[in-house]
Formats: sequence, C-alpha cells, structure tokens
Amino acid sequence: MEMPIQTTQKNSKALHSDNFKKLKKRYVQVRRQTENICNPLKTEDYVIQTMPNVSPTKWHLAHTSWFFETFILSEYIANYSSYHPRFAYLFNSYYVQAGERHCRPKRGLISRPTVHEVYDYRKYIDEQMLSLLENPKTDDTQRLYEVIEIGLNHEQQHQELMITDIKHVFSMNPLYPAYQDRAIELSDHVYDLKWVTFDEGIYEVGHNGNGFSFDNELPRHKTYIQPFKLANRLVTNAEYLEFMNAGGYDRAELWLSDGWDVVKNEQWKSPYYWEKREDEWWIITLQGPRKINPAEPVCHVSHYEADAFARWSGSRLPTEFEWEIASEHVPIEGNFVEQKQFHPIPLKSSSSNSLNQLFGDVWEWTQSAYLPYPGYQPLPGALGEYNGKFMANQMVLRGGSCATPISHIRNTYRNFFHPDSRWQFTGIRLANNL
Repeated sequence: MEMPIQTTQKNSKALHSDNFKKLKKRYVQVRRQTENICNPLKTEDYVIQTMPNVSPTKWHLAHTSWFFETFILSEYIANYSSYHPRFAYLFNSYYVQAGERHCRPKRGLISRPTVHEVYDYRKYIDEQMLSLLENPKTDDTQRLYEVIEIGLNHEQQHQELMITDIKHVFSMNPLYPAYQDRAIELSDHVYDLKWVTFDEGIYEVGHNGNGFSFDNELPRHKTYIQPFKLANRLVTNAEYLEFMNAGGYDRAELWLSDGWDVVKNEQWKSPYYWEKREDEWWIITLQGPRKINPAEPVCHVSHYEADAFARWSGSRLPTEFEWEIASEHVPIEGNFVEQKQFHPIPLKSSSSNSLNQLFGDVWEWTQSAYLPYPGYQPLPGALGEYNGKFMANQMVLRGGSCATPISHIRNTYRNFFHPDSRWQFTGIRLANNL
C-alpha cells in the first residue's frame, strides 16, 4: 500500500543551492536502487501480474517515473513535452484528480510499452529531473523541494512493493526460480521470550515535524497509555508451528469472526508461502524453497492470523501507540533491504531488558485500526487525495521489513493493510497488560 503524503516542514521559500545538490545526489541514488532491484530479472519476469494486489515490475518502473512527470515536471517546466501522451492513463495508480486510469487488475495484460521502452521513459524523466535540480525554475523552491522529496519516498515504497511482488510472481512458477542464488546459513537457536514493561502515563505520539514524514503520522498529539509489557523479540516459526499443531486453524474461538470466515473460505492451514512436503514444512523464499528454520520470525501472516496466535498464547497484539512509545529510543538498525537477505533472519543475541528486532525483518501487526490522528488535515489536491479514503477497514503495521530501505523508516511510520493481506513480509510481536 502506498502511504499518504506529508511534506517536510521548512522555514524559508528560498532554499540554498546546497539543498538541491544534496537532493540531486539522493535522487540519483534512489532511482538507481530501483533499477538495481531489477538486475536479477529476465525480460519475461517484468510483465507478469499474478493477482490484483501484485503489479508487474514494468509497471512499478513506469509509475514511479509518471509520478515525477505528473507532479513535478509538468508543473515546474514551461511547455513541458510529455514522453508519451497515453502513459498518464496507463501508469496512474489511483490519483483520481490526476486523470483517468487503467484498471489495476489488468496491468499484467499490457505488453506495450516494452520493458526497453519503459527504461527509455525512465531515462527521459531522469534527464529532465536532473536538469531541473541543477536549475530550479520557480520562485517557490521550498515547495519544489518538498514535492521531489515526496517523489523519492514514494519511489522507495515501490521498491519494497517490487520485491514482494517479484516474490509472489516467482512463487507461482512450478520451477520455483530464485531471485537470489545465495545460500544463507543461519542459526536455528530460539531464544526464550522475555517481557519488557512500560509505565502508564500520558505520552506524545506522532511525528515531531523535523524532517520528512507522511501526513498520516501527524499531528503529534498526546495519548493516555495503560501500563503494558512488550515481548522482547518477534514470534518465531517454532512457536507458530506449536499453534498450528494445537489445531489453531480449526478453533473458531480463537478467531475474529471475519477472520474465521476467511480461514474457512480460503482453507488456510499455515502462513502464506508455507507448503508441506511429506512430513516437513517448507517455505518459498526469494532464494527458492527451503525447509522452515524454527528460529526465524514467522512471516507472511495476516492480521487475523496474528490476532488468533496472540489469543492462543494468552497475549494480544500491541496497539500502534504502545509500539511507538516502546521504540522511541531504540536505534533504527536491523535486517533491511540493504542486507540483501530478502527474508527475516533469526535473532542473533538476546537480553531480558531490551527490545530486539523492532526494525526490519517483518512489518509488525498492531491491533490498531488505520484511522486519522486528532486534528488530521490532508494536503489539498491530487497529492493528498487518498490520505483519508484509505482510513477504513485496514490495520496499522510498524517497524519495516527485510524489503524496506533503512533510510525510509522511522519509529512513527504507519504502514497499513487489509487484515487478510499476507503477501507482504508481515509478522507478530506479542503484548500484554500489566
């Protein structure tokens, strides 16, 4: 899911040229990383759409370029000439005010433009953007800077989606191709689960306004929190297997009503990408299929599954504010996309009084519905049009995953998905009352 947008707060409309030099460097890095993700792919891999939530890699490459063309180049370059007049229709996502759109479930039916032509489109956009960054053609350089910053964060979101979508595409192939032929030897030791306690009180939550944030992280506000405790690590495959072996998928009393309907209708018996081979469980990864490692954080579970597991274990999921308060002083480090694991990894060490794996590895489901903060105001126009309209029937996740760029995450970052979603790297951390 793409996230709502908020610009960086700055004090002056006239930004120094050094700001744009740094922004230009970041622009090049982000755009290059998008294409680096595609290096292991063959042409045929770019064009497949395996379900409505999955977009072809070719579409991601074009859509992120369309964003810069639509919201920056068309606005800030006089008499701008579009690369192709119909690309706006093909590569818009759901910005209604930006014009008509091709329907999302049929993106995989479009063979033209070719992959090569899409790369040419990216090159054209990059040339125009770099020229603009060298010589900003506006009196309001602050606003230009902010919108470009939005575009870069938007592209990083699509980098993560590209990885998760490629995984889904490869999983549908009976040959089980590997995105990365890298053997990963990891420990299978499972550390004891410990609890870290937090006092009740009135806390401030939400982004503090320094640096970039999306508008769903604002405004910063006070909230009262009861005393609680948070598990010092993520739930592992070994623990989730215990839930499965105890008949967790067959016990209606553990499940939310809607979740139970999904379990029965979809015949869920395990997390997504798990499969039984004789008497052993295997998981499909971006390195290909392999046996389940009991010490890895369980991933590709829905909110319904996370909630049922928590109920079975005598615990609950944290609220998003409990998670944010607990993570406030924890360094942002962990297994992000830069580590090129492309899969959550086991905890390497543990202590009873510290929180581990808060960032990276898997997005952590919370029990919080995705709703606006008190006093929330969306941005005007097409850039902000989808802020509020997704604030229904979705749940908040925190912390980032092994497919998230580390420069993209912060402890106030709110991700959100429908409660039955499983194709993302989503996992579980337990909480409880004191």
